[in-house]
Amino acid sequence: MKDDKMKKLLPYAGLPVLLAVFVLVKRQNLDGTRMLMRAVLLSFVYAASVTDIREKIVPNRLVGLELLAWLLIMLPQLFMRTEDALVLLVSGLVGFGIAAVVFLAVYYTSRGGLGGGDVKLMAVSGLYLGYNGVLPTMLYGSVLAAIMAGILILFKKMGRKDSFPLVPFLFAGMVLTLFFQ
Repeated sequence: MKDDKMKKLLPYAGLPVLLAVFVLVKRQNLDGTRMLMRAVLLSFVYAASVTDIREKIVPNRLVGLELLAWLLIMLPQLFMRTEDALVLLVSGLVGFGIAAVVFLAVYYTSRGGLGGGDVKLMAVSGLYLGYNGVLPTMLYGSVLAAIMAGILILFKKMGRKDSFPLVPFLFAGMVLTLFFQ
């Protein structure tokens, strides 16, 4: 019983390390609100990655909580630091729109190749990433996923019609974007 719990929690052990490194690297460049938003984003997408790998699904509840967390961070900022919050709000809404349009287009043109959870997760993540972070995240994540798919197909570990979880690659693209932007 105890071993089963440990096996379920083990994949989450990397999150505190990632967050600590992120805070150490970015503490000079980001204000408290942006640091909090990015730490929250990394936490939710990390959890979504683990779930996507295990169950090949991105739970609506997780995406809903990610959206709620964004609202809980943004609303007080609108009253305390209105100008900065408005910049974050507009950037986030544009990021949401970009991610939603691009991923919905892929969702409908791929005929099931992309899951609805991926679309929702990336759209809500666009709120956190803003207009200048959402495109690099999607680009890096998609390129990493394509490379991995090519390698798996080349070594016959996967067929052309097989699916694999996209969220871990989007997460990797997000980490690259957040660390190097």
